[in-house]
Amino acid sequence: MANSGAPRPPSALSGAAFARRSTARAQRLTTSREVRRTIVSLAGLIGVQVRNQSGQHVGRLVDLVARMHGEDRYPPITGLLVKVGSRTSFLKAASVASITHGSVTLSSARLDLREFIRRQGEVVLAKDVLDHQLVDVDGRQVIRAADLYLAPVGEDYRLVGVDVSLMTLLRRLGPKVWRTRPTPERVIDWDAVTPFGGESTTGPSAVHLRQSEEDLHRLHPSDLAHLLEDLDRSERKALLERLDRETAADALEEMDPGELRALLREAEPAYAAGLVASMEPDEAVDALRDLSEPERDAVLAEMPAQVRTELLGLLAYPERTAGGFMTTVLARAHPGHTVGEVERIVSGFRAHRNEIDAVLILDDDGALLADLPLFDLVAYPDSELISTVLHAEHHPEPLTVRADAGVGEVAQQLVRTRRSSLLVVDDEGRALGRILADDVLDALLPERGRMHFPRLLQ
Repeated sequence: MANSGAPRPPSALSGAAFARRSTARAQRLTTSREVRRTIVSLAGLIGVQVRNQSGQHVGRLVDLVARMHGEDRYPPITGLLVKVGSRTSFLKAASVASITHGSVTLSSARLDLREFIRRQGEVVLAKDVLDHQLVDVDGRQVIRAADLYLAPVGEDYRLVGVDVSLMTLLRRLGPKVWRTRPTPERVIDWDAVTPFGGESTTGPSAVHLRQSEEDLHRLHPSDLAHLLEDLDRSERKALLERLDRETAADALEEMDPGELRALLREAEPAYAAGLVASMEPDEAVDALRDLSEPERDAVLAEMPAQVRTELLGLLAYPERTAGGFMTTVLARAHPGHTVGEVERIVSGFRAHRNEIDAVLILDDDGALLADLPLFDLVAYPDSELISTVLHAEHHPEPLTVRADAGVGEVAQQLVRTRRSSLLVVDDEGRALGRILADDVLDALLPERGRMHFPRLLQ
């Protein structure tokens, strides 16, 4: 089927894009021997003495502040929170001469201690990031920050990596003398990490997704589903809000049913309705069936009338019948259409590409004549009439079942004919929906769900 304007699959990378990503990885700071030699553990710094240039005790370090909002790949440290007496004050990073294992030295004996007021885009590292969930885009997994590593880069100290190893957790629980020394067994470069949260001056604030947003959209829906399942409630919502509706819907369709149910229950009805309405009709119905009746009614009430009517119609069918797990997304054409015209019709269903493997061919009265596989369009020029294609290919009668057919009957039909899908029809033989082979598998395994192995650090 000729369609040169078809979009590139999300997982595909152009040569230029691949080169950019490869160059970015090669330039990551944690690959530098000098940086790895000078990294400092944030966990080891908390509580250490802060001294002036004369070596006099000034106070104890409470936390470090970094600016994550912006285009910096590695957030610069903008200041220190220091406990002086009974008061916690903010000290600008410009006042720091050096940060080493277990010590902070200032560049002057004069102190400019101020009240800390969080500025937009700033993060208090130990409070907001340490032990919190993050997304490792390269590794396609949710990680928990066991430690954060800083290093001098140019004139600044910057956040360069996150440690997620068990050894680091043990170090932090062990004797105080262990805590100051980094144990970089599993360090993920900060450039591969995506923290979640909104920009705020009153609470935790994190970076926009920057180049990582492109990477997230490129992940396969099943990888995004894994991330959603592993994230906490607030981080899960933040990730969904960064995805367009189509991408989010694809990910939701890959989620474990129990996890999806929990996600919809914890969301506001209007937000949940938007997510469900973006899913394929059969997947949306499965998600709604898993909710209690009051929850389902609340979500349906927030949907556009047309979508609500369609889903209510599908919900009326018993769950394990053909009508209960079919999709109503159907591409229709007539014998008088040309191949090129049918290609344009199919291209209008780009958002449902996984639900369409054939085109319904109807006569002038709407009666079903054929179920034309998309592959058959490839062999003919755009100017060829569909009627000619049907005649040349000797198409058999469409494979159909009634809406009340059981899942076993549907499976037997597909196995017997070796077809990839069949049509669900009403008493008059008019198409109501389509069932693909994977829909049958889902119906036969209602308690499906990916096997999750325990993750030591989750």
